[in-house]
Formats: sequence, structure tokens, C-alpha cells
Amino acid sequence: MLPVLLIFLLGIIDAGRWMWTWNRAEKATQMGVRYAAVTDMSDTALQSYDFYTNAGIARGSPVPASSFGGATCTSSGCTCNTGATCPTLGTLSTGFTNTVARMQFIMPEIRPENVVIEYGYSGLGYSGDPYGPDINPLITVRLRNMTFSPALFSLFGSSMSLPDFAATLSMEDGSGAISN
Repeated sequence: MLPVLLIFLLGIIDAGRWMWTWNRAEKATQMGVRYAAVTDMSDTALQSYDFYTNAGIARGSPVPASSFGGATCTSSGCTCNTGATCPTLGTLSTGFTNTVARMQFIMPEIRPENVVIEYGYSGLGYSGDPYGPDINPLITVRLRNMTFSPALFSLFGSSMSLPDFAATLSMEDGSGAISN
């Protein structure tokens, strides 16, 4: 009877730890998107690209989807979304690293390769904006490939995969390195 009771007890503890880990992953994703929405963008070219000077869009005109359809940034760099048009992308800025660091405050086991930051077309943003980036994208931060190791499974050396987590906000000012 004692082994069954111990397995049941470990199962209850593991269920609580699993819910706690799930909650931390979700909160880390929310904190990451909040940070990404109010600080520097993850790509140096997106941060400084001037659609008035470089793309010939009249100053003060909305940036159309045909000029910026979206970009995805991972720990290995940023790429234009499939089938989309965007400026020639540069290199990762400190914005990506800082977003990952902010997420690690909540969940230290997060690594840069677990984080994806997507910039999607929103219809907001104006060519020649003197106060920040010309585009005002929808920013989605995704946390992927995370695992949970229950104590009960440690006897067998296995773990469980957590689902991918995502949170989306529209960019606010998109410049600086300070967030609340």
C-alpha cells in the first residue's frame, strides 16, 4: 500500500509543479512581449529604416503591407516572412537579447533559442516618423521547445514537452532600453 501512496503523493506534487511551470512560461511570454513592445526592435535595420528616404513613400503616409509584410527574429537572426516584402534586414540588436533577459527574470531556464519574436503588419506607422521606427507592427513573442521533468519521471530519465506559448501586443514607442 505504501508504494501506491507514495506514487499518488508524488503525482500530486508533480501536478502542482507542472501548473507552476506552465504559469511561469506563460507569464514570461507576456513579460517578453511587453518589453519588446516598448523598447528597441530586435533587428537593427527595422529599427532605423526610413520608408520616406529608402522606399519613396510620401512623408506622413501609412506604410503599406506591400512595403512591410512582416519579419521573424530568432537567436540566429531576422528574416522576412515567407511571401512578404520588407527592408533588407540587418543583424540582431540588443533588443532581442534584452527581451530574452527580461523573460529569464520569470523563468531562468529560458534560452535564446527558445524565443521567437515576430513583427507583423498592423496598418499602423507612418513614413518618415521622426520619433522612432516608421512601422508600428503587431509584436508576437513565442516561447517554444520547453520541457518539464516530473519527479515521478526522473526514475526513467524522461520529461514532458510543454506547448508553445505566445503573446501579442502592438508596438508602442519602439525605442530605448527601459521598460516598466
